[in-house]
Amino acid sequence: MATEQVLSPGETLIEALKKIEKEKGVDKEIIFKAIEDSLLAACKNEYGKSDNISVVMNRENGEIKVYSNKMVVEEPEDTDLEISIHDPRIKDLGLEIGDEAHIEIIPRNFGRIAAQKAKQVIVQKIREEERKSLYNEYHSKEKSLIYGTVQRYNGGNISVNLGKVDAVLSENEQVPGERFRPTERIKLYIVEVKNTSRGPKITVSRTHKGLVKCLFEAEVDEVRDGTVEIRSIAREPGSRTKIAVMSNNPDVDPVGACVGPGGARVNAVVDELRGEKIDIVKWSDDPAVLIENALSPAKVVSVDVDTENKTALVVVPDYQLSLAIGKSGQNSRLAHLLTGYGIDIKSESEAYGNQIG
Repeated sequence: MATEQVLSPGETLIEALKKIEKEKGVDKEIIFKAIEDSLLAACKNEYGKSDNISVVMNRENGEIKVYSNKMVVEEPEDTDLEISIHDPRIKDLGLEIGDEAHIEIIPRNFGRIAAQKAKQVIVQKIREEERKSLYNEYHSKEKSLIYGTVQRYNGGNISVNLGKVDAVLSENEQVPGERFRPTERIKLYIVEVKNTSRGPKITVSRTHKGLVKCLFEAEVDEVRDGTVEIRSIAREPGSRTKIAVMSNNPDVDPVGACVGPGGARVNAVVDELRGEKIDIVKWSDDPAVLIENALSPAKVVSVDVDTENKTALVVVPDYQLSLAIGKSGQNSRLAHLLTGYGIDIKSESEAYGNQIG
């Protein structure tokens, strides 16, 4: 009957670390150091928490040795900290008075303690390194687009798998009326990634205006390379979005670039947002011009801007008043969010009626 080979604690550790390094990609030096620190704490407890104990783990064969570090003196007064120059243990070390001697010691039950502590440290460090690696990976994707696979509904929330971690698409980050099927792949915006003891906590959204920006970056080369800038976005998720764009190249029309041939680019974004309407307007550093553009598709007669109070009085033709305000005030509301100005819209008859009369 074959006898099962019994590995020493050192051999067991080295084999385990080789496997971990290959499969998990965890730097074994981190684990070596952690094992040494763990065993040092155990040994100090065994020796009354003496500060002159050190633990060294051989990086080649996993052999672990414990040393008591003592000052060489003629006649020791404190045997925990000092050793006599005449002690046989330092006879062949060539040490002199005043030197430090490293005397190997073997704590009680050290083999069992070493194996137990090493196992605990390895498991802990693997988890820590995996959490750190996942956090770094997803933190680098913060404020960007990511694919997620719908797993299940938990009440009003949706559990979504992002590849290596799961996230929760909370109810307030969902677009009203959107429903997803289990296993369906959807695009999400990573709002924030936090590092926690349980791994990265990732906040994802379908309502964030950053999602719209990322979708245009994905569809429009000129946005992706910086030729066209999205300067402002106003969004009512599931209903309508307005974006203001500008070009850093006078030969490139920013609105046309975002719309694309036959509306292909903007339509791709609209499709991803499941029919959400998108108005693309030209940015201007002149508030009056920007406000006029923001109220598109309504025509504007005049814009009177109060830059100090960030307000504007806008006059539109009578027949354009309802279009300028929009259904339930949506057009004017989005124009306000896009420009940062409070906008008061009046028809020509309201604004000039008394003068005409």
